[in-house]
Amino acid sequence: QLQLVESGGTMVQPGGSLRLSCAASGFTLDYYAIGWFRQAPGKEREGVSCISRGDTRTYYADSVKGRFTISRDNAKSTVYLQMNSLKPEDAAVYYCAAIHGSFSGSYYCHNYNKMYYWGKGTLVTVSS
Repeated sequence: QLQLVESGGTMVQPGGSLRLSCAASGFTLDYYAIGWFRQAPGKEREGVSCISRGDTRTYYADSVKGRFTISRDNAKSTVYLQMNSLKPEDAAVYYCAAIHGSFSGSYYCHNYNKMYYWGKGTLVTVSS
């Protein structure tokens, strides 16, 4: 069974850091484009960072550029989102998603409905 499970979400103070993990099971991440998406209450889901198959085309939303870093460890079938200098507006449920596709990270982050496999999300709260 193909599955994605996110972890690492918690409450953190503004300016703090978190690393989210997304563990894949049932498939090999190497051949998939992967994305991190988030959804805050009352807001539409948005693409935070997406990485293409082969890691050649990575996208970051302007709101997180320079603060967040996406990476993957194919041997561990895990994708990470390192989040630094967190702001209250970063608070949301964060989801990872995967698609066996060959488009760029930007394409998938702007078209989250194209992602095929989704985790259930992990909650990030940023508050003092």
